[in-house]
Amino acid sequence: MADSEAYLEALPDAVVVVDADGRVAYANRAAERLSRAGRDELAGRPLDDAMPLRDGAGNPWWACTEKLRRLPGVRGVPARELTLDAGDGTPTPVDLTATFLRDGDGRVVQAVCVLRDASARHRADSQRGELISTLSHELRSPLTSVKGFTSTLLHRWERFSDDQKLEMLTTVNMDADRVTRLIRELLDVSRIDAGKLELRRQEFDLPAMAAGIVGRFEIQHDRHRFEVSFPDRFPRVYADPDKVEQVLTNLVENAVKYSEGGTVTVTGSATDHAVEVAVADEGVGIPSDQLPLIFTKFYRRAGLGALRRGRERNRVADHADADSGNCNRDGRSDDQLPDACHGPLHSGVHKRRL
Repeated sequence: MADSEAYLEALPDAVVVVDADGRVAYANRAAERLSRAGRDELAGRPLDDAMPLRDGAGNPWWACTEKLRRLPGVRGVPARELTLDAGDGTPTPVDLTATFLRDGDGRVVQAVCVLRDASARHRADSQRGELISTLSHELRSPLTSVKGFTSTLLHRWERFSDDQKLEMLTTVNMDADRVTRLIRELLDVSRIDAGKLELRRQEFDLPAMAAGIVGRFEIQHDRHRFEVSFPDRFPRVYADPDKVEQVLTNLVENAVKYSEGGTVTVTGSATDHAVEVAVADEGVGIPSDQLPLIFTKFYRRAGLGALRRGRERNRVADHADADSGNCNRDGRSDDQLPDACHGPLHSGVHKRRL
């Protein structure tokens, strides 16, 4: 028995042994953590009282198994999801399986219950649902534009001047690029979560990249003014240019999306060991108490109806981390804060990283 208890203590899942009267006979360390109570507090108490497990209708689990326990042929309860009220007012979702140990007459002597905290799975399921919802919304906008312009051109080609046709085709091309980028970023999210994101580092001209990104936004957003400012002789950067372009594109897009107008400024600076690129706008800003959340998945600033900013910031942070860099926010009293990303530079043949 001592060896068995040692094995049970080493298990990551909670194990609770219940006697024939429904009272807790044993609980391992994981059960103590899950119930937020010591085993001395649990031992001898009815299971429905010591660890209040409830089904979807709020019924106590142990009481609901009475009919099953009376049937000699029933050896256990298959995995099912319950909620555990540990007394802090926040029910914890748990997965439970149970095995009934019976005597020679078929009466239940003990029930061995194994419980696993399902909170992480619930969060993952919720995040997947939000991701699908967000992507559906983000894809709908450019696809609607592509469909509208192509349909108009097909049916009324002769009514438009060459300049008008060029403008509509340019918009279609940019929206098609946006859809392609969204799909590529979705694949990157999967690779990042799986730890399989591959980087193809090389030297490239960061100021030229920033100017190209801003130029694409200038075509579509005439309510904003754009400024790009990098020092002369800015060092070449050694990183994955595709991922860095995604980072900067997302930051500039957020700056445009969350400001009604004004100036969007992209600035760069360099030290002996790293470069920094900051994107600043004149939009609504983010309250200081929400700053720690901005690089988490699906963060949404209170009062704004889009999840994209959090999703992009999370991916921005992941890409920057993967490329040996980092992203942060610089505090300002007016909460109009610039995004800043730091990364390695490459000067001559010397490669330096943060």
